[in-house]
Amino acid sequence: MQVRVQEEPFDMGGELAGFAHGRRDAGAVVTFSGLVRDDTGDLSHLEIEHYPGMTTTAIEGIASEAIRRWSLSDALVIHRYGRLAPGAPIMMVATAAPHRADAFAAAEFLMDYLKSRAPFWKKEVTSAGEAWVEAKAEDEDALDRW
Repeated sequence: MQVRVQEEPFDMGGELAGFAHGRRDAGAVVTFSGLVRDDTGDLSHLEIEHYPGMTTTAIEGIASEAIRRWSLSDALVIHRYGRLAPGAPIMMVATAAPHRADAFAAAEFLMDYLKSRAPFWKKEVTSAGEAWVEAKAEDEDALDRW
């Protein structure tokens, strides 16, 4: 298992290739990559803040839970912080499991957790000013299935 919380960009293809390379313990690898979305067309950038030790520990805990619950062979979680432009990669989840159903379920579980519970604070900066991103009900509701 690898969890990285980092400011610098990452190469989604390179990360996937490294995660899957030489793997003989899994029949399925599932990945998801999130990008900074500009819903209004006026987003200058997104600023993401976190507490380094707390954030990494929290994500490691949930990744360990996913590995146990779905008998994963491995998991990778990358999440960025700092100033991110629209369209920039913000996060990536990869799961490896003997069978695809477990790899998909675990990836969705991790994504739902990252979206609603991981200790990150996001601020949108537009030409109109700055605003903290509030939790969305649908993100909270997605956790109910787990």
